[in-house]
Amino acid sequence: MERISIKAEKREAAGKGVARSLRRKGIIPAVLYREGSSLPIQLDKAELGRFLHRSGGEQVIVSLAFPGGDNRLALVKDYQVDPVNRELLHTDFFEVSLKEMIKVVAAIRVMGEPIGVKRDGGALQYGISQIEVECLPDSIPGHIEVDVSGLAAGHSIHVRDLSLPEGIKVLTPSEEVVALVAAPKEEEVAPAAPVEEAAEPEVIKKGKEKEEEEAKAKPEK
Repeated sequence: MERISIKAEKREAAGKGVARSLRRKGIIPAVLYREGSSLPIQLDKAELGRFLHRSGGEQVIVSLAFPGGDNRLALVKDYQVDPVNRELLHTDFFEVSLKEMIKVVAAIRVMGEPIGVKRDGGALQYGISQIEVECLPDSIPGHIEVDVSGLAAGHSIHVRDLSLPEGIKVLTPSEEVVALVAAPKEEEVAPAAPVEEAAEPEVIKKGKEKEEEEAKAKPEK
């Protein structure tokens, strides 16, 4: 993605009242962090909004252009929006150097339909949705695509299976699961009930007992 430049100015005043006043003028208050220090700044709301929309939540370097030709490269660390009207309220940036390694989080995008789902009737299940990596700012992956189309039922893809460009070190544990296809559950067949021998009717038993008693009661000839 092409690097975007946004005009920025240092912000002298602070406080909630000042922030509300700036937002009414179409200006977003922000803070630029760098190695334990922080610099209050302000940016044009329209420019910042376009940048956030184009980056789509990915880690993208922005050039903050201050008056006098002082340009600083930074990443969006965090931003706040109004929970009701979804208006942008505040943004935090982290200044970077193209010569220094940084730690960032990259999103994982699962692509394709596993053969274990189409052919075997399994179910695709998702694991972690992002990984932490260490690299130079110019090597930051916007996202990591994972093709699961060849995944059979009962198989999985782990962090150790990911293919990343040279110069990117993965910090997330290698055994973490990215995606797996669960095997279809077999239908359980209920065991056949044992066949019980038919019991002799009670009336017949009683009849036999009566016959035996009558036979004993008869006098011998």
